[in-house]
Amino acid sequence: MADEPTREWSDEQLKSDDLPKKDLIKFIQDNAAHSFLNEHKLLGNIKNVAKTAKKEQLMIAYHQLFESKRFKGTEPVEEVTEQVRAVKIEEKPKEATEIVDEGPPKYFKSVLKKGDKSNFPKKGDNVSCWYTGSLEDGTVFDTNIPPTARKKKQTKPLTFKAGLGRVIRGWDEAILTMSKGETARVEIEPEWAYGRKGLPDAKIPPNAKLIFEVELVAVD
Repeated sequence: MADEPTREWSDEQLKSDDLPKKDLIKFIQDNAAHSFLNEHKLLGNIKNVAKTAKKEQLMIAYHQLFESKRFKGTEPVEEVTEQVRAVKIEEKPKEATEIVDEGPPKYFKSVLKKGDKSNFPKKGDNVSCWYTGSLEDGTVFDTNIPPTARKKKQTKPLTFKAGLGRVIRGWDEAILTMSKGETARVEIEPEWAYGRKGLPDAKIPPNAKLIFEVELVAVD
């Protein structure tokens, strides 16, 4: 469980014009659980949040944070990862480019569950996948798998055109080797993931090796 932060401001201080919205947003972002921020629409760049959030809304969120005690580190991994969907694995969907052959593969795939061995995606085919992505230390940064099976029926898997650069390189390459129904563990080197820059918004550090568990549920 996370330590409860100290209340910074009284009601009078919260209402005062001397307290900038940005300071209030920063405090909440620094101390609240990811799902709490998502519910209150307080995720993202502080300047952008300040443009849309009203002071009254921020005051309510501030009080609810302490009442609900939903501080950082208090929620199960499943809850956190379900909320991180903004990350996705899509890199540059607007500038889709076909894969070009360049040296040895920079990913390693191991089959966890065999597929039908007949329905393999071809470039341009629509594929649908359930997935969970994690760092080498086991930290889950993204998933589209809901915590319960019941919710899975109400949620759609990730769908994209295979082999056309719609997702990170390691995904694109690995999917083409999978058959419908297959579940695989795919370890992707930084060069075929998010490279030297990483993806700070998703807490993916620079030069990070990514590990995905992927289930290919449909090929159209």
